[in-house]
Amino acid sequence: MRIIGGKLKAIRFQPPQNIPTRPTTDFAKEGLFNIINHNFNFDNIKVLDLFGGTGSISYEFSSRGCTDITTIEIFPKCAAFIKKTVEELKLTGVKVYQRDVFDYIQNCNQQFDVIFAGPPYPLENLDTIPDLVFHYKLVEGQGWFILEHNPDHNFEKHPHFYRSKNYGTTIFSIFVNEVIPEAETATD
Repeated sequence: MRIIGGKLKAIRFQPPQNIPTRPTTDFAKEGLFNIINHNFNFDNIKVLDLFGGTGSISYEFSSRGCTDITTIEIFPKCAAFIKKTVEELKLTGVKVYQRDVFDYIQNCNQQFDVIFAGPPYPLENLDTIPDLVFHYKLVEGQGWFILEHNPDHNFEKHPHFYRSKNYGTTIFSIFVNEVIPEAETATD
């Protein structure tokens, strides 16, 4: 695996064998970060990476200049790998917590400019994640909540849905605090 953009572009990292992750493809990551780049200044945002997996999304944010990143990952082997990689790459401002995402959401007392969630696609309660994020008011002001999912899920009727971007079987649905009038929402 590799970092695809920013100051650490092309740096490779090798996750341990047999970890329960489904890393976001480079193609999908590139598309996602192009969208984020056109809407946020990486130097000034506070990021939450839910279901951290290999840490790939957190590394991308850090590589682009973000210095306030919180990564949540329940599996010990994955969380340990992310911590080790953060140290090896000398990434500043990346905090990694081995914790259940749903417990974290319900007990979080912070808000974030960008929240990314890349849960396992077959996760039974995947559809509840946007409701929880907004119920517990985790998105700051004009911030975004981005949920990675497959075509088995559709969030276009969700009250906070803003737009989605499709990269084959990977879909990023973007949600915002303020309800956008139906005519202004976009699905690509």
